[in-house]
Amino acid sequence: KSHFQAVNVFPDNPALQYTGRIDHSNPKQPIFYWAGTSVKTQFTGTSLGVCLSDPKGDNFYNVFIDDQKFIIKCGKGDSLYHVATKLNNALHQLEITRRTDPSSAFNRFEGLVIDKRATVSKPAPLPKLKFEIYGNSITSGHGILDESRKNNGDYATWNNYEAYGAVTARNLNAEYRCISRSGIGFIISWFPLIMPEMYDRLNPADPNSKWDFKKWTPDIVVINLGQNDCWLIKKLNPVPEEPEIIQRYCDFVGLIRTKYPKAAIFCALGNMDATQPGSPWPGYIQKAVQKLSTEKNDKNIYSLIFPYKNTPSHPTISEHKIMSDSLTAFIKKTLNLN
Repeated sequence: KSHFQAVNVFPDNPALQYTGRIDHSNPKQPIFYWAGTSVKTQFTGTSLGVCLSDPKGDNFYNVFIDDQKFIIKCGKGDSLYHVATKLNNALHQLEITRRTDPSSAFNRFEGLVIDKRATVSKPAPLPKLKFEIYGNSITSGHGILDESRKNNGDYATWNNYEAYGAVTARNLNAEYRCISRSGIGFIISWFPLIMPEMYDRLNPADPNSKWDFKKWTPDIVVINLGQNDCWLIKKLNPVPEEPEIIQRYCDFVGLIRTKYPKAAIFCALGNMDATQPGSPWPGYIQKAVQKLSTEKNDKNIYSLIFPYKNTPSHPTISEHKIMSDSLTAFIKKTLNLN
């Protein structure tokens, strides 16, 4: 039973279309952990409410109704958000997307409230092409709306929907999944967890929660890791030398390759100071890709270095657009997509 008497479209309604790594073990209360996780449907009538549960009250969601955008700032506990009233009494396209990454709490999605006698119906089918991205704060869209570059820590300035990976997926007309967390690295992070430990989880905070990779297989995988390693690697004792760094990166790509034998894998880096002039990190990524191509005979793996943005803090929307333009063009050319 929902916490909300008002809910009249339950999460297990077949007209709801979900994307992302979601815990559906209780179909009446699916759990969203990852940035970019979404639910889509069509509904009739003049109003929309969205029910979400948030243990901390620190998440943000986009709600797109036709060409209007609304933002939900989650409160603590179970809440019914009255997103829109006075809509035209017509058929509306709805998409709800999680703006925040696993730095903030998980959410339970508990359903929708629409007008009495209004109905929901299936949205357009998902695109055939599937796109998955692994990354850190850049990929999450951390601070993307913070033009002042001083409030990056404020979750209100995060919006995964505008981040380069999400935009690239839409450019390619691909279904999008994002496995990223601000501060994460492949050798060292700002917290004990590293990407080779997190990448295969359903719940990013639970080491025993494993994702079933057979459920969904991407055609395209993008990896953008190394910025945090670049910042933190000197803290390790001994400090890893180049061959070890390259090997550790190869090892992580190898984990992804084992899960997805046929996917095209794009190893990107940037656009923060790991790619500034004189940085060895672009070379590490390129050498790792070369090594996998030669030693593992992996010919479906490519590298792309985003130019250094040369501004403080995290990339903003315009800086993400430079990355998505470049990534989109590179993937289209490489894979011969129109």
